[in-house]
Amino acid sequence: MNKQDLINRRNEPHVANPQRELQIVVAAFIFKDDKVLLIHHKKLDKWLPVGGHIERNETPDAAVLREAKEEVGLDVEIIQTDATLQCGQMKEKLCVPFHVSVHSVGDHDHCCLNYACTVKSENVEMNNRELKNFQWFSKEELKQEHVSEGVKAEALTAFKVYEAQSTNG
Repeated sequence: MNKQDLINRRNEPHVANPQRELQIVVAAFIFKDDKVLLIHHKKLDKWLPVGGHIERNETPDAAVLREAKEEVGLDVEIIQTDATLQCGQMKEKLCVPFHVSVHSVGDHDHCCLNYACTVKSENVEMNNRELKNFQWFSKEELKQEHVSEGVKAEALTAFKVYEAQSTNG
């Protein structure tokens, strides 16, 4: 591939893998008392942040709030990470995710929008159909072997968002 091919390719829209379905999902790293909530997902048998698919006609913000309520019974508030302008024909200002990535979930891919959140309600009510367990993790506790490197890295980035918000009030 020559230099011009690289320049042309950079200007083309990126397709993760045209042979695989790509679904848009959200992940909520929920914080309380300097700890982040992770759930042990039954089907995937992994420790993950709360999250799931965005439903038809649903904004990513609404999906975060719905998934937190459905999976762990919590009312949450998304930490705003960007000061976007309210202008023009904008109907609603949405929060900006702190991280976006594409990853494989077996037979298809997920484009995941990651958000940091704080709790508005106190008691976790675990959805036993989807979850094996839940745990609040400190930064140190994230080093446990059962937390994957990817989730650990995303959680530590979410901690930075949470701590910046806590510092700025």
